[in-house]
Amino acid sequence: MDGSKVAVTFQPQGKHVRVPKGTTIREASARAGIVLDYPCGGQGTCGKCRVRVVENVLPPHEKERSALRPHELDAGLRLACQSAIQESTVIEIPETSLLASTYKILADAQDENIIVTDPPVHKRYIELTKPSLEDTAPDLDRVRRAYGRFDADLDMLRSLPRRLRETNFAGTAVVSDGQLIDFEPGNTERECFAAAFDIGTTTLVGSLIDLTSGAERATTSRMNPQTSHGDDVLSRILHARDDQDGLAHLHDAVVNAVNEMIGELVTQAGTRLERVYEVTFAGNTTMQHMLLSISPNALGEVPFVSAMGPAVEAAASQFGVRIHPRGRGYVFPVIGGFVGGDTIAGMLATGLANYNTPTLFIDIGTNGEIVLINEGKLLAASCAAGPAFEGARIGHGMRAAVGAIEEVRLNDRIDYATIGDAKPVGICGSALIDLAAELLRTGIVMSQGMLLTPDLLPSDIPEDIRRRIRPNEAGGEFVLVDAHETQTGAPIVLTQRDIRELQLATGAIRAGIAILLRNGGVAPEALDRVLVAGAFGNYIRCENAQRMGLLPSQVDRARIQFVGNTSLTGARLVATSLRARELAEDLRRRTQHIDLACDPNFQMEFAEAMFFPEVV
Repeated sequence: MDGSKVAVTFQPQGKHVRVPKGTTIREASARAGIVLDYPCGGQGTCGKCRVRVVENVLPPHEKERSALRPHELDAGLRLACQSAIQESTVIEIPETSLLASTYKILADAQDENIIVTDPPVHKRYIELTKPSLEDTAPDLDRVRRAYGRFDADLDMLRSLPRRLRETNFAGTAVVSDGQLIDFEPGNTERECFAAAFDIGTTTLVGSLIDLTSGAERATTSRMNPQTSHGDDVLSRILHARDDQDGLAHLHDAVVNAVNEMIGELVTQAGTRLERVYEVTFAGNTTMQHMLLSISPNALGEVPFVSAMGPAVEAAASQFGVRIHPRGRGYVFPVIGGFVGGDTIAGMLATGLANYNTPTLFIDIGTNGEIVLINEGKLLAASCAAGPAFEGARIGHGMRAAVGAIEEVRLNDRIDYATIGDAKPVGICGSALIDLAAELLRTGIVMSQGMLLTPDLLPSDIPEDIRRRIRPNEAGGEFVLVDAHETQTGAPIVLTQRDIRELQLATGAIRAGIAILLRNGGVAPEALDRVLVAGAFGNYIRCENAQRMGLLPSQVDRARIQFVGNTSLTGARLVATSLRARELAEDLRRRTQHIDLACDPNFQMEFAEAMFFPEVV
């Protein structure tokens, strides 16, 4: 037996591994096939990967002292990303530290069907005259006579003679973007598909489209596996820069997931990979770089330059994506900086360029993208809202998984709803907005973000609400759910520190909106429409988002429209239409990128936006 290795048992999973001394719990759990949640990318700052070391507990590191409370440290709690194993041990992993396999992901596009008028792929069944002494036309010309004009590369020309004779000169010609890519046996005209993907920082969503009808034949979604290297794009950029194989890790993670999802899509639709001829991708600038294995390093330093500009079109195999062997891939163009393909996809999906009144488009996610159109002029900006709305940096925050509180109301008592109607585990973004708005409405939280102490509360606060406010070492907390009601046996609270994190996230978006409106010469109250996109945006309640300042409070709620997953809708459009691809390039050229980091007013706007609105 190798004496340099020690035994580790993980409970309640019942997994056993042997690892070298000095291995982190993070590495050991990965070897055991247990995937933990690392929103900060394993930097030891978020505190989400907490585990309990039952045997041979080591003294805590400084980062663990910062992330965990003294009584938690005394109970053996440690951070998996920081704590190293020196002796054989037993480690308990709570449910809240696992990267959940089931999340509430918005997979719906805006339209069920898309009218296909100019697809990039055409299929036609043709019956050819066979060669004879009277007709010695070359094979390629013979196919062109029956089909029409197309080009063929050397690989296709090499295989064409065999294919024609195997099919007895009758089969289906497959032409993609003017290139003959296959000659299939029999009549397969009705089997023509494209896959479209929204490559989000947090989630991946895929759709299989029938190119003969525009119908969506299958959908699938999952967490972006890159989250193991951090919840935000900056963490992943740093991983790509600082780790020799970092970019390869990130590229492989997303491409492997995409390939698995394509497999799921074709299984759902009852077809085969070889019948998928196109795949399209919309994502933010960083995600598209990593998908294409392009270094994102320049995006991590001033002046935040993208390698991409126009759309990237190439063989899908060059992306590492498995569809038809000669299938093509398309990745959306990028406007500039962090304003990427998902923004153009959203503009395309909503027809934003056609609006003739001042309209604001907001895609709320880990990054917030904002676009304004006024008098035909398009302005776009990106702001780092951060992962607070995904639960990171919030003490009891979590993603939208089963057991997450997703809705909160305050009356004489607290009413809340959880995903899956399960006992609560934590609180996700939509409920964070609800709770912040309710605490502002009742006067428990002031506009500057201060959580009042019980002696300063308004006199009309109901007793059940009043009792929930209590002091802690960090300035006070509000008990949303008592300990006996939760899955973990610990109370779920919102702390003063959590409120500050919400202010930072909201303030970045508010400041971005203010600067974009100023550059466009539009007052908030003059906005005719506000379009709110993104998976997260679809679950928030408008009045609460306005009360805490996430959406402009000056705009009548009737003018705010939630438009769903426009990134996926845009990806579906370019999968089915060459004209849509031309429009995407036109949007890229027309849209002026406003770099908020270079705007002299941003810091002042951000400081002002840190205050919650006084009145809606």
